[in-house]
Amino acid sequence: MKKTNAARLLDAKFISYELIEYEVDETDLSATTLAKKIGEDIEQIFKTLVLRGYETGVFVCVIPGNVEVDLKKAAKISGNKNCAMVHQKELLPLTGYIRGGCSPLGMKKPFPTYIHETCQLFDHIFVSVGQRGLQLKINPEDLIKVTGAVVCDLAE
Repeated sequence: MKKTNAARLLDAKFISYELIEYEVDETDLSATTLAKKIGEDIEQIFKTLVLRGYETGVFVCVIPGNVEVDLKKAAKISGNKNCAMVHQKELLPLTGYIRGGCSPLGMKKPFPTYIHETCQLFDHIFVSVGQRGLQLKINPEDLIKVTGAVVCDLAE
């Protein structure tokens, strides 16, 4: 298994994690499908969303796979009046990651990160490790610590 930037970052900080491989269906990159493939609860599968605030610029939201981000809450918590998802074509140049493989760790540059509060209900959650077909199983407190994430309510 090839190490990604996210995995190397965790290794350098001596943070324990597990890599979970799964078969990718390019036509269905949904969190629901991923949860079924790896046999885990959808509430523990967290997706990484990259947004742009009109006042502060780019920021990251990490939310459970079974909810949608509330753009008003995301804007407010990030110090913006409004925000929107970045266009898919901007994702790779901004983060170094593609849709379906965007990790909150190891982006080209650090962005302010916000994680949905339900992450703290679990001993571990799953986020992308930076490539399709590979998930990172990690303690949410470790993820919060290494990303500097603010824990908050981001869901509709």
